[in-house]
Amino acid sequence: MPAASIRDVAQHAGVSVGTVSNVLNRPDEVSAESIARVSRAIEELGYVRNDAARKLRAGVSTTVGFVVLNGQNPFFNDVVRGAEDEASRHNIAVLYGNTDEDVARERLYLDLFEEQQVRGVLISPYGDIQPRLERLRARGIPAVLVDRFGGSSRFSSVSVDSVAGGRMAVEHLIDTGRRRIAFVGGPFDIRQVNDRLAGARVAAENAAVPVEVEVVATGAMTVDEGVAAGARIVSRPRGEWPDALFAANDLIALGLLQSLVVGGRMLVPDEIAIIGFDDISFAAAAAVPLSSMRQPSGMIGRTALRILLEETADRELIPRQTVFLPELVVRRSTDPVAERRRA
Repeated sequence: MPAASIRDVAQHAGVSVGTVSNVLNRPDEVSAESIARVSRAIEELGYVRNDAARKLRAGVSTTVGFVVLNGQNPFFNDVVRGAEDEASRHNIAVLYGNTDEDVARERLYLDLFEEQQVRGVLISPYGDIQPRLERLRARGIPAVLVDRFGGSSRFSSVSVDSVAGGRMAVEHLIDTGRRRIAFVGGPFDIRQVNDRLAGARVAAENAAVPVEVEVVATGAMTVDEGVAAGARIVSRPRGEWPDALFAANDLIALGLLQSLVVGGRMLVPDEIAIIGFDDISFAAAAAVPLSSMRQPSGMIGRTALRILLEETADRELIPRQTVFLPELVVRRSTDPVAERRRA
């Protein structure tokens, strides 16, 4: 049986469609008798009001879309949660899509959000997304880049300075006496991976002592890829092992820890130090608590959602680039007495 419509309610109550509309939207303009008749008809027919359709007809959607790069990474879950917290203050729902670093899936979600006529889109992009976002904006759907610096882009962005984060991470490793550092991460068409490697190289070039930075590439930013990278590293002759690993994110770092520590192949940090990026909740609870570069994930989501709503209210706003600085969090994976000092 098809769902009851507003016309069905009007016919059942013996009133006009306009009267039903007034009962639903302006009850102070109708009599108590009409309210009672319409309310009884709604209950008997099981009519469900479609607020989303009503607001779309009025030109105001109650949803925004959020396309993230990697839904397996708790960092992005925390960013989405921050956006949801801010959205709830404005009675807005966040529709979430995970591209899993796949261009086709990214395009699929953007097409879906365009069809749904969401109020705006937040996106952590994979590759060059600007032409697609230009098309959305032409349809009246603004977009804000998340975890990607917009630079001279025509779109606002909210990000963390990954170059500075990479530099700070490797400076910390150098300060602890490490000289042969491997950057573990990939793929390199992800902007953040390139930026973190660039920062690592800046730290090595500026060091007062000779420091080597090699690259151990991964096919994805996952725990499994970290485990595989760790296995490749320890398969080398012992004299060719690095003495420190800088992982492009915490998932890779946790995989490295699993490969090296759980397998009993190396002592961390005595033989090799490991630092990650993001400071997800699992970092502190790892078998060897993981040092990491902390990103303000919840603040990133809240700020991006706030900017998006401001741009939907005023389409003439000039795009702005909001950049947070990451924070070095030192734990036992790079400093054996870090927890003791904090205590």
